Amino acid sequence: MQNEQRLFIKFLQRDNLSDNTVLSYWHAVTQFKNMFGAINRNNIYSYKGFLIENYKVKTVNLRIQAINKYLEFKKCNDLKLKFIKVQQKNFLENVISDADYRYFVTCLKKDNLYNWYFIVRFLCATGARVSELVQIKVEDVNTGYVDIYGKGGKQRRLYIPKKLVKEAKVWLEGTGNDSGFIFKNRYGEQISTRGISNQLKILAKNYKINPQVVYPHSFRHRFAKNFLERFNDLALLADLMGHESIETTRIYLRRTSSEQQQIVDNVVTW
Repeated sequence: MQNEQRLFIKFLQRDNLSDNTVLSYWHAVTQFKNMFGAINRNNIYSYKGFLIENYKVKTVNLRIQAINKYLEFKKCNDLKLKFIKVQQKNFLENVISDADYRYFVTCLKKDNLYNWYFIVRFLCATGARVSELVQIKVEDVNTGYVDIYGKGGKQRRLYIPKKLVKEAKVWLEGTGNDSGFIFKNRYGEQISTRGISNQLKILAKNYKINPQVVYPHSFRHRFAKNFLERFNDLALLADLMGHESIETTRIYLRRTSSEQQQIVDNVVTW
């Protein structure tokens, strides 16, 4: 089993999948094996049924993706499962408002929490995924952009706005950090994505901001919303965000539920 796990992980790494994704895929495979054992059509479909009954749609499709990769690895492509359709909501959920974002960074700066100030600023001003954020180096700030290589070797350029570059350079010079990762933990090592997520929740509570809207991807959503409000080019935004399909980017044309509520309250006066 250990040998198979090693070979499967090596198989997945050819697609440049993150360590977290690789581990989640193996977890799904292990779950299937523990529950059903042999690979055959009946067991595969039984596993899909189990997932549908016990998990949300997003989790179901992630585990189907994992099983499909495993079937590809085992050269059983004819047994691959179809994904289940996601009912798309007509609004965005749990996205930090522009007002709360500005309040948050103002509080962080006022309290001299510059490391966290810049973490939030970089997330919201670049649209970076948190896994991409932790890879940014001082050299990238000096260049003004960072080239990111994703699945299948696809390249995306993450631009750092001129205003943020200027501000970050002053901060980095003040800390004496002239090379390597810009965001580090208290031990001077590259900060973890989990560490960022956990601390953002704590800071949100400290400043009495709804912690449900304060998480790394929320700032990526805010970047997209703000970008479209100021420059309505969906195709460009799709490129900046690294979306394979422009359909994925269309969600940002929708309003958040709180924005919809406010419009209804203002418009419906009869």
